[in-house]
Amino acid sequence: MSWPPQDGDQNQPQYGQPQPQEQPPQYGQPPYGQQYGQPQYGQPQYGQPQYGQPAYGTPYQSAPLGTNLMAILALVFAFVFSPAGIVLGHVAKRQLRTSGEAGSGLATAGLVLSYIFTALWVLGCIIGVLILATSANHTA
Repeated sequence: MSWPPQDGDQNQPQYGQPQPQEQPPQYGQPPYGQQYGQPQYGQPQYGQPQYGQPAYGTPYQSAPLGTNLMAILALVFAFVFSPAGIVLGHVAKRQLRTSGEAGSGLATAGLVLSYIFTALWVLGCIIGVLILATSANHTA
């Protein structure tokens, strides 16, 4: 070797000069192949929600309020005393518009059955009165 290095001497190490070596990544430096701003495997990004946690600004879902009592009573009274079932069904529908409770299907079923049973009851009363009226005319 000669000083200054000749063309053929450039690939050979020189005494007294540091040799280039690969160094492990320092703290704060991303590992080889990763860009700044990309999370490493298994580490969450800042500002992103973890599993099981809602994102920032997302409201928690509240527990369901339950079934409206008037809707249940409307369905029960459809079979017991249908005019009361009609009233309770309409009251339940009005309450369900504002309360957020469950039971709209029960209130509708109570109303439909109450109207059907009331109509059958009224029709039965009319038929009963007609039978009594015609039988009274034939006996006299």
